Amino acid sequence: MAPQGGAPRLVLLFSGKRKSGKDFVTEALQSRLGADVCAVLRLSGPLKEQFAQEHGLNFQRLLDASAYKESYRRDMILWGEARRQADPGFFCRKVVEGVAQPVWLVSDTRRVSDVQWFREAYGAVTQTVRVVASEQARQQRGWAFTPGVDDGESECGLDAFGAFDWVIENDGDGQRLEEQLEPLLEFARSRL
Repeated sequence: MAPQGGAPRLVLLFSGKRKSGKDFVTEALQSRLGADVCAVLRLSGPLKEQFAQEHGLNFQRLLDASAYKESYRRDMILWGEARRQADPGFFCRKVVEGVAQPVWLVSDTRRVSDVQWFREAYGAVTQTVRVVASEQARQQRGWAFTPGVDDGESECGLDAFGAFDWVIENDGDGQRLEEQLEPLLEFARSRL
């Protein structure tokens, strides 16, 4: 049974490595579809909010791409893993509460359990999207390998997932990105 909130017509679960451009791609799609039709959902939002509350931290600073967030990243990952082990759907249920738009873009799907939860809750309207970028492109965006983060489940949990419904290459070529987004946009519009 689907949780409370709107009944989506399309749920796109985006995954990819840090600095692959997941947020960039989901924001580009939302801007073209319109915020009235399309919601960007971040599983890390409820995680960071709950982590900040329990640890007396600044929630807003955990949301940005700051050194503040990076200094707590490893602790947040460990804390989130423990929460997920106790209740795999905890953050998924939180992120969909009250969402009314018919198209949902979950910008930071990181684990098989996230995909399973959305597929069980929303069935055939759920599709997976993998955003890929070369290491060079990711490094140009500020990525550097961090032990305990880039080799952990939060970054590698979907590496062996299998076939994604969509794969978007985001190496910095704007024209190439547009060519890949157009079929996805057409697909989303066909569900409205």
